[in-house]
Amino acid sequence: MAQVSAAAAAASGLVGGYGVARWTGKRPLGGVALAAAGALAAYEWNRQAGPRAAAGLTAAYVAAFAGSHPLARKVGAWPAVFAVAGGVAAASWGVTRRTS
Repeated sequence: MAQVSAAAAAASGLVGGYGVARWTGKRPLGGVALAAAGALAAYEWNRQAGPRAAAGLTAAYVAAFAGSHPLARKVGAWPAVFAVAGGVAAASWGVTRRTS
């Protein structure tokens, strides 16, 4: 099986989850996309860097999702989503690149 970039999966989950929720008007559907991509990223984080790193990065993923909401009030929805997605992707890359 091909290796999946955990950073790309995490960033895609944050951006895609918001996009699905916004374009369908169904927030729970966006949550499904967010959770599915987060689960894939967590699996890859565990595989590439171990359970402690996976737990920390999963917590960062959830915190980024939560943090995007107050940030959106200040900078707008899409800029907030892209900012937190970039932050999680950078953290993911930083953790997993040392162990790959």
